[in-house]
Amino acid sequence: MTVSSAEAKSHIVVIGAGIVGLCAARELLARRFKISVIDPNPPGGGCSFGNAGVFAVWSCAPLSLPGEWKLAPAWLFSRNGPLSIHWRRLPALTPWLLRFVRAGRADRVAEISGAMFALYNSGLDLYREILRGIGHEDLVRDSCYVYAYRDPKRADLNQTANRIKRERGAPMRIIGSGELHEMEPALSHEYRAAIVTERQGRTLNPARLCEVIANEVRIAGGHFLRQQVRALRPHGDKGCDIQIDGEVLRAARVVVAAGAWSHKLIAPLGVHVPLEAGRGYHLMYDGDGARLNNSVTDPELHIAASSIEGGLRISGMMEFAGLEAPPFERNFRTLDRLARRLIPDLGGQPTSEWVGHRPTTPDTLPVIGPLPNHPSILLAFGHGQLGLTGAPLTGRIIGALAAGESLNIDLTPYRADRFA
Repeated sequence: MTVSSAEAKSHIVVIGAGIVGLCAARELLARRFKISVIDPNPPGGGCSFGNAGVFAVWSCAPLSLPGEWKLAPAWLFSRNGPLSIHWRRLPALTPWLLRFVRAGRADRVAEISGAMFALYNSGLDLYREILRGIGHEDLVRDSCYVYAYRDPKRADLNQTANRIKRERGAPMRIIGSGELHEMEPALSHEYRAAIVTERQGRTLNPARLCEVIANEVRIAGGHFLRQQVRALRPHGDKGCDIQIDGEVLRAARVVVAAGAWSHKLIAPLGVHVPLEAGRGYHLMYDGDGARLNNSVTDPELHIAASSIEGGLRISGMMEFAGLEAPPFERNFRTLDRLARRLIPDLGGQPTSEWVGHRPTTPDTLPVIGPLPNHPSILLAFGHGQLGLTGAPLTGRIIGALAAGESLNIDLTPYRADRFA
């Protein structure tokens, strides 16, 4: 692909064809920029394909909370533990872990919670806006999020994360065994209580949602290149060169939305973001044996389940193994075992398995905004487990920044240099 000097003045390259990059491209096209989206994989081919499909609009409690880091050793050594670390990664991971613990201080949690709420609470409404009138409104459905417990005493609305959500207005209530199994008959009868968060939503197919938005980008004139970006060479406010295999592209701006690989592109430019690939796993089942009406999670087993097109998806785990390690097969077996404790009638073996790299920062917040000292580069990555929910507003922010529009959200909490 060759871009002329005249075209380069309005040309923006989006690096990353996940849901965040797709939403950014859509917003930029709406502002009449020429857009190219570069990714070695097809649109929605990474975590945007494999997530649980939940629009977690009440997710305003960070992963690091006061004192909860003390649970990590038990998780690491438990047979059913949700956390695993490849020990050869520990020396490189240690600075990230120390930042993670510091982010869980009480004074930081309130600040982080506010920034999470500002970014994620509108996610469901914005998806409805994106899909309105294009024939795919069925992809988004209202639902509850059900936190199911075997021990009713653990269904506690005053638990730290629940209290944080309720303070932000989350409609949460406790239900008993009878109402729970009327709501979700497929769940094991070992579950005797649940906390239900209402006014949430889910997509029936995360991959198809990405395909629909990618098609809208194409219709509006956007181009997709299946290439690997090797380097960025910004020229102040005069644009940026993008090195791909065998070619250099010139653009007025670049949007870095490459998920867990994003920090590698900007590190040579002097900005070091502590980003780790918090790998998540999922298994798909044919769904004949059981279906769920809402999204369900077991907070003690740390797994989530949702019925989507094509079957039932069980997702979970947080594994720190870097970007190159192969999947840890034991995690698939663990996930299958836990899935059958959640839903006894799953039937036969999983129909497919998947692992993806969640781009995870120590403070749970993504990196959004201009790259310090390089105004031609905009950043949009690090959403962790919440990229699906945060993509529409992130895309809108990127569009506004590129067009010089005023914003009604404070970007300070998302700055790339907050880790300096």
